[in-house]
Amino acid sequence: MMRRLRLGSCPDSWGVWYADDPRQTPWSRFLDELAAAGYRWLELGPYGYLPTDPGRLADELAARGLSCAAGTVGGVGGPHRNFPEVVAETRRVAALTRAAGGRNVVFVPVPGYRDDATGGYLEASELGPAQWRALLDNTNTLGRIVAEEYGLSLRFHPHADYQVENQRQVERLLDGTDPRFVSLCLDTGHLAYRRADVLGLIGKYPDRIGYVHLKQMDPALAARAEAEDLAFGQAVALGVSVAPPAGAPDVPAVLAALGELDADLFVVVEQDMYPVDFDVPLPIATRTRRYLEETGDFR
Repeated sequence: MMRRLRLGSCPDSWGVWYADDPRQTPWSRFLDELAAAGYRWLELGPYGYLPTDPGRLADELAARGLSCAAGTVGGVGGPHRNFPEVVAETRRVAALTRAAGGRNVVFVPVPGYRDDATGGYLEASELGPAQWRALLDNTNTLGRIVAEEYGLSLRFHPHADYQVENQRQVERLLDGTDPRFVSLCLDTGHLAYRRADVLGLIGKYPDRIGYVHLKQMDPALAARAEAEDLAFGQAVALGVSVAPPAGAPDVPAVLAALGELDADLFVVVEQDMYPVDFDVPLPIATRTRRYLEETGDFR
């Protein structure tokens, strides 16, 4: 079998959720440690965390032998609301991603319907018919903008505590969007957190898997979070996101299924650890890379 999977990581695995937060690893340390852990591909993470001047960003990546797999849109919510703000943020991320040599824009619809810190509900956990129409139409529009104006591909990221988080909702998104412009960022951890069938999605929608976040969840802690009605951020603080192979879904099975697809895919490691002590991520990232390279067929 041809080796068609490329392994990378991202700021999230260093406890980075926001553009600027003193509890997060400084960006220069993140880049140094990403390279030291043995990764060569990265997703850029929250816009503004890494340098946004294209020349400086290119220099910082090149100095460490790193290349850009994708840019990340987040912090503006889902495309069913505040759409002008969503478009503006997507455009600036797409421009930086293209300048950095990336080919993918990962759209992460956060914040969602809950507050990560307090657990309070910000809106209903299910969209109504009109909101679903807006979500699907606006996601198609975003995908068309990213493709036609920037030459990139939009990858929609299902996310816990957003209204596209479980099996039914992900399938509705894929069935209702244009495959020319929208594909899935298959986040294995968020899907497992909501008990979605990750292997089933790969099998049913092989042509819509455009990008992968490889993540695992502790099933017992995920069940506790559901039973106690915790927000995703609260579950992360409890340690629900774990390093492979400690959780679900089964990593060898996922990598085998991805390896059978007729596609070149980035597989980007994510382990939600916000907040985390600065000395924690590097050894985890190094062990995870070694495990995945021993388990999967990466080029």
